[in-house]
Amino acid sequence: MTRPNDLASAIRAAAAEQAERLIAIRRDIHAHPELAFEETRTAGIVAAELGRLSIPHRTGVGRTGVIGWIEGGRPGPTLAMRADMDALPIEEETGLPYASTVPGRMHACGHDIHTATLLGVAAVLKGLAPSLAGRVVLVFQPAEEVLAGAEAMIADGAADGVDLALGFHNHPEMPVGSFGYVRGASLAAADKFDLVIRGRSGHAAHPYAAVDPIVAAAAFVAQAQTVVSREIKPLHPAVVTIGALNAGTTHNIIPERAVLKGTVRTLHPDARDTAEAALRRLVSGLEAMMRVRCDFAYARLVPALVNDDRVLGPAVRAIAEQFGEQPVEGEPSMGAEDFSAFATRVPAFQLRIGSGAPGREDRLHNADYQPDERCIPAGVEALSRAAVELLR
Repeated sequence: MTRPNDLASAIRAAAAEQAERLIAIRRDIHAHPELAFEETRTAGIVAAELGRLSIPHRTGVGRTGVIGWIEGGRPGPTLAMRADMDALPIEEETGLPYASTVPGRMHACGHDIHTATLLGVAAVLKGLAPSLAGRVVLVFQPAEEVLAGAEAMIADGAADGVDLALGFHNHPEMPVGSFGYVRGASLAAADKFDLVIRGRSGHAAHPYAAVDPIVAAAAFVAQAQTVVSREIKPLHPAVVTIGALNAGTTHNIIPERAVLKGTVRTLHPDARDTAEAALRRLVSGLEAMMRVRCDFAYARLVPALVNDDRVLGPAVRAIAEQFGEQPVEGEPSMGAEDFSAFATRVPAFQLRIGSGAPGREDRLHNADYQPDERCIPAGVEALSRAAVELLR
């Protein structure tokens, strides 16, 4: 059996050896971003790399996803490791030599980083396969940004036979070379709602002869903020945000309707139920109070991502041994991730990988996002060591 120090050195050397190639792959993907369920070029790069590594794989999973398989040297559990591949509809402003060549498209969330990182993990684990007890399923997922790709891949067999799942995401607020984790609920459940308020149009000088949907919309926006402050337990974090409100065309006409779009984020199932029920009640009350008619559509998108200690514990311990430094325990985020689709089916954990470049204060979904590419070999090293520990 490989001794811990020997294992750490072998993984570190394998990750370092690949760094230049992985960064080149990341830059190629970055220059050619593809939106949700359009990742055909990216999937082709992934398939070609898996083929080069002699890793069996299947394309077209969940429309544009790719799955690869690494068989261990003896029986054991099946571990799914997932990376997302899609870009965002953002115009890049980095000015980098490998900036997006597609107008209005950019890898502003680091999914190009994720794809390259998992390819590196694939190479490391392929070399260590005889020492693994079990099987690794490499999941290259489309359409995370629209919270639809994980379920699409699962419907196409990506979770079949899987016992554990390990995900990861780059974090620019953490310095490159650092790692983090959250126990329990780490990312929020995400829901969305659409509200059309129908009134009766008329002259702005004679509001008594009309039914004003803008006033009704303003009342709804104000009351929706009380859902969190007055109906949900203070220890259960929740967010209700109105992201769009469109009504009217000019100064002196009361319009026929107002259209609102919003999102609800929660970490606890009770809070999720309470928020939906409260918003539905507010809409009903709005009709009676403001003489309007409302069309309200509420959709639950993904559940909260809950990290399971059965995966988190061994993974964090392994990373601490690999780097000689304990990953940092952090706070939950009200962002959402459809890796939760795997986490609701099997024990799972999503690792936070620091990607912040020295001297920069960066953020995700930013037109000038420039993660430190050294997070790729660091992520390969951490995830490979975690996988080995989970498949001992």
